[in-house]
Amino acid sequence: MGTPVPGVGHNGGPSMDTGVSYRRFIWKKARKGLMGETLPIEVIRSRVARAKALGLPYKSYASIRASSGRDVVGFLFSSNALRLVRQADRLSPLYADRLAAFDVDRCVAAHRPVSLDMLADLDCVDRAGAAPRAFAPWSAQRAALSEILGPRLPRDGVVLISDAPFEAEWVEAARLGGHLRAEHFWGA
Repeated sequence: MGTPVPGVGHNGGPSMDTGVSYRRFIWKKARKGLMGETLPIEVIRSRVARAKALGLPYKSYASIRASSGRDVVGFLFSSNALRLVRQADRLSPLYADRLAAFDVDRCVAAHRPVSLDMLADLDCVDRAGAAPRAFAPWSAQRAALSEILGPRLPRDGVVLISDAPFEAEWVEAARLGGHLRAEHFWGA
């Protein structure tokens, strides 16, 4: 979400509303407290270890945790992020090994023509389902993603790993905890 577009005749200058500077001060103070500057060293060490176990850079993990307010409990991969684009494609052994090492739910949203049967046969995938159509209404996206994630997985603890630009809106549509681009996640 970006900043709201000013109305007709607005010159884009600073807001003249009363209390803006105070709200900005409070916001900066709250944000500074969220970023972990006052956390005990033991907590930081445990979070660094958790980020490492998830295969995430600490900065990304801390950002997701701070914005969602909860730990990462699952990953939702698009089939594009797994480099599965055609029916004949197979999951890279490197990706399969990395997925198998995670102690969180591993879900895949498969775009056509990727076979759901092929994904169901993989030991490193917990759940798979059909990905929402590109640019579908958010209600349709939310329904498709909810079917993949199941009823018990808290959405704000799930991180989307995507490759195609239109997949990024799944975070908002399904109210997921965070988003990483595939190249960032795989370290390419």
